[in-house]
Amino acid sequence: MSTNDAQDALAQDFVKFAIEAGVLRFGEFRTKAGRLSPYFFNSALFDDGAKLARLAEFYARRLLASGCAFDMLFGPAYKGITLAAATAVALAGLGRNTPFAFNRKEAKAHGEGGTLVGAPVRGRVVIVDDVITDGASKRASVELLRAAGGAPAAVLIALDRMERGGTDAQLSERSAVEDFEREYGLPVISIATVQDLLQYLRSNADPALGTDFARVAAYRERYGV
Repeated sequence: MSTNDAQDALAQDFVKFAIEAGVLRFGEFRTKAGRLSPYFFNSALFDDGAKLARLAEFYARRLLASGCAFDMLFGPAYKGITLAAATAVALAGLGRNTPFAFNRKEAKAHGEGGTLVGAPVRGRVVIVDDVITDGASKRASVELLRAAGGAPAAVLIALDRMERGGTDAQLSERSAVEDFEREYGLPVISIATVQDLLQYLRSNADPALGTDFARVAAYRERYGV
């Protein structure tokens, strides 16, 4: 199996897992941009030990398969904290013991103080989070890591919606992921994309998922990059 085939298989396994776990849902959902999306990915629903362990394994395997050189992980508050910690555990299980750090929203004035917690920030740092919507938290993480002496190497996320920003009257040319990559020159590594979701729905024999495929495909046709 080639590297691309292995990554495609990983993405399909992840989509299947996310749907079965009820984290990736279909229906009608209002997005941050005000659009009605036919699907919704809510990483907060990876809410027990077994699901979190499996999710972290997907993160770890995708990161290793990407070929990205890294020395540590960073989790932006708040969702990224759990994701970075769990991914570090999964990497250790795969033979790659990796330090990690995270930040607080508010600086602590006592104890160790400051906003950064965990391993000292140094070397090539991968930022771990669930998705990129407007990219604001990832931009803040890049600046925080650089100020601490680290070198941001990539952003690792679960799902790339590959969706254009802007309003219906004036859509942007690029997605939030593309804007971030263009602005900072850093790759965004995703476990899966909406294209992988469409591939899974198209190949699934469940008639209900066939209806979901048509709705997701139409949404992608309208807003996708």
